[in-house]
Amino acid sequence: MGLVTILYRDECLLVVNKPPGLLSQPDHSGAPDVVSRGKEMLSDGTGEAPFLGLVHRLDRPASGVMALARSSEAARHLSRQFRERVVEKRYVVVVEGTLNGIGSWVDYIAKSDRRARLVDADHPEGKRAELDWQVLESNSARTLLQVTLQTGRSHQIRLQGASRGHPVVGDDRYGASASLTDRAIALHHVLLRADHPARPRRKTIRAPLPACWSDVLTDAMDAAIHRMLDREQPS
Repeated sequence: MGLVTILYRDECLLVVNKPPGLLSQPDHSGAPDVVSRGKEMLSDGTGEAPFLGLVHRLDRPASGVMALARSSEAARHLSRQFRERVVEKRYVVVVEGTLNGIGSWVDYIAKSDRRARLVDADHPEGKRAELDWQVLESNSARTLLQVTLQTGRSHQIRLQGASRGHPVVGDDRYGASASLTDRAIALHHVLLRADHPARPRRKTIRAPLPACWSDVLTDAMDAAIHRMLDREQPS
């Protein structure tokens, strides 16, 4: 399991690059998580845990940008942005099979007993799940997608891709043909764009890919990601 690295830090925010295999927040298992690691990073040595508010999550095997609030006011501000879809969340994802061009996927997802599943539109617990995708590079076996989430449902990208015969590479839970190291899947939150909670400024933060992606990407895919990120400078 990789280390949590800091991408941006000020009095309001701690933005980190979550490695694959790490929980977003504590759960019953007691396994390592991003929030606890973040508090350790911010500790001043007095023994009192600093405030750190979770405003969004990443699946355990996924990686990438996670923004944490350092005050209750910042948490309210950021939570509102996520709720009102002011935040832009962009992912790079490698899926099995070949896709071409651009498209959108719209489904409905329900979650029960800690498991998410696709359901019919009229299901009482179903919530609309929508994303936009664009092919960055592909070959006969795999496709590199840029994905922009319009909603943030549990396991959304993983479920929507797998249901169409394109599971995320490494995601054997949803039908991928092989697993990856570090309990990882080829799903990385590469860019987050949001309004700063205390300043009239919009922040763009990018997260480098984890080392295990070297086993997934072709040279052409790696070049395509760099071209995409070169157009999105951090601020």
